[in-house]
Amino acid sequence: MAQNSDIRDIFVTGLKNAHAMENQALSIMRPQVSRMESYPDVAQRLEIHIRETEGQLARLATILENLGEGNSTLKDAALSITGSLAALGHAMGGDEILKKSFANFAFENYEIAVYRSLIAIGARGGFSTAVEALRTSLDEETAMARWLDENMEKLTLKFVARRQANLTAKA
Repeated sequence: MAQNSDIRDIFVTGLKNAHAMENQALSIMRPQVSRMESYPDVAQRLEIHIRETEGQLARLATILENLGEGNSTLKDAALSITGSLAALGHAMGGDEILKKSFANFAFENYEIAVYRSLIAIGARGGFSTAVEALRTSLDEETAMARWLDENMEKLTLKFVARRQANLTAKA
């Protein structure tokens, strides 16, 4: 029984951390969209992923609720503030679009690792319904990371061309 209790505790902690992580993701992505006027394909993909992330938050909240738990309001708030500050910091650079794209790619891969870990723990603990929901989130994160990877060269070259033409990311 202690082993199952340990797995449940590890799983719940991971779920709460993932919930805070997704709040942080929203606080990073939302301000980015308004600054992507010159990169409508990036803005469109971010809008899609924002909606996916909102769905991920809802799935995590449901899983936690089904386990008789809630999210960590303190973690959610702390990571949301951190995400907002990171987004602000990237906005100040002359290569804003590149910095945001690099950070988004890294963050997506971090989220992929988190969901893979949660799926492993959930499967080990027998939380099959939760595992199905987490797989949906993993698929969304994987698709976003793939999109960023597939578009990085095109985005970089567009940035270089705009820079050579003395145009900004938002222009």
